Amino acid sequence: MFKEQSIGKVLTENDVTDENIFLNRRKMLKRMGFVGAGSLLATSQNANAISLFGKKKESFVTAPVAHTKNTEYQITETLTPESKVTTYNNFYEFGTSKSDPAENAQSLTVNPWEVKITGAVEKSFTLSYDDLYNMFDIEERIYRFRCVEAWSMVIPWLGFPLYKLIKKAKPLSKAKYVAFKTLYRPSEMPGQKSRFVGGGIDYPYVEGLRMDEAMHPLTLMSVGVYGKTLPPQNGAPIRLVVPWKYGFKSIKSVVEINFTEKEPPTTWNILAPQEYGFYANVNPAVSHPRWSQASERRITSGGLLTRNRIDTLPFNGYSEVASLYDGMNLRKYY
Repeated sequence: MFKEQSIGKVLTENDVTDENIFLNRRKMLKRMGFVGAGSLLATSQNANAISLFGKKKESFVTAPVAHTKNTEYQITETLTPESKVTTYNNFYEFGTSKSDPAENAQSLTVNPWEVKITGAVEKSFTLSYDDLYNMFDIEERIYRFRCVEAWSMVIPWLGFPLYKLIKKAKPLSKAKYVAFKTLYRPSEMPGQKSRFVGGGIDYPYVEGLRMDEAMHPLTLMSVGVYGKTLPPQNGAPIRLVVPWKYGFKSIKSVVEINFTEKEPPTTWNILAPQEYGFYANVNPAVSHPRWSQASERRITSGGLLTRNRIDTLPFNGYSEVASLYDGMNLRKYY
């Protein structure tokens, strides 16, 4: 049974910022598409993203997703308010400031969408937008999310475990790694147009996992958050979530999953290998070259500058993955 430690005080519903209500059903249907029978509820239940700076800009509309709660992954720690999760994040394809994704990602087209499953597998196939919600049972899992920048959140993701997709593809014995690629669409992603705007990254963004990491039950392909489809700033329509690793490993807006024999390149390791390794396991004993990883700022209902410092846990508290790295020097293989 999966066990969690409880960290932080308990908040009430009054601490959570209310969502604005979006009233244009026709525009919502055109933008998002039909999510599935019974899952698209009344318009009054669909919310828009809230900009940190309150700019009046048309917002992408999320839609409810039919799902069940996986009781094994319902931790008791205080959830980060949805308004913070959707307005404070990194997605350099839309700019390098924390508020840029919420401000600049709203015109991202997510339907139609394709995720190609390729490489050393018996069965290559392509997932459509509808497949993301219908091919596998969707479940809610509450995970800690730890950024390499030493801030953290507690987020209720919706999705399916990656191992289900892997089993469907039937990897060949030579497949040792799983490589991921983000959408490349400069016309809708301003950070991809300019290396200055996009943080100097050579796009498209790429990531990778070792096969046993990808097969671990904790590894999730997320299609939603807070009961609804992912907003674009959080990686719509599908992203990876690996809760024991730093957040940059959890690649967003995935369009390709490729099974390989050799360790695949990863974006931040290419850009700054002395700072960002392939594994990126949360490790309070190994500092980033420019800051300590011993503690983190947990983002709750207070202001973004509120100091909610807590100790960082090895593997972000998910000790059950430690056996994946038996015998490895985790300072060398950071």
